[in-house]
Amino acid sequence: MKYLIREKIFALTNDFTIKDENESPCYEVQSKFLTIGKKLHFRDMSGTELLYIEQQLFKFLPEYFIYDYKKNLLGKVKKKLSFITAQFDITSSYGNYQMEGDLFRYNFVVRKNGLEVARVSKKFFSFTDHYGVDVADNEDQTFMLALIIVIDQIVHDNKGKNN
Repeated sequence: MKYLIREKIFALTNDFTIKDENESPCYEVQSKFLTIGKKLHFRDMSGTELLYIEQQLFKFLPEYFIYDYKKNLLGKVKKKLSFITAQFDITSSYGNYQMEGDLFRYNFVVRKNGLEVARVSKKFFSFTDHYGVDVADNEDQTFMLALIIVIDQIVHDNKGKNN
């Protein structure tokens, strides 16, 4: 399924709206204001929390956990030390994922067991960022979208840094 992720403009936090391929809103990702470490709530349009994303503090490299609405751990994303390209260690209850492509320009694919499960394409606009995300139908759609949001958080927080 295809999605459009848009970062909300003029927000004090990193909030996103996720629309389906018909541009109908289907999810919102809202971060808490004035917290130590990033805490993001992934909700459907009725406000029901589906996933919770939390940055792990006091880590040498960025690390995030993705939880379901019952706070069961679904996945962990940890940035690897790399001086050439952004690399991640991604483990989850759905399997282990790898990313290939240009993460800094947001043109990359997500693979699981060597098979492409998502494709990301990002276009820059004047005030806001848009991400085109195509997720394989047999993948957990919300988890894959949360994974892309986490990658955005890590890459955005580390622009200009080599690690």
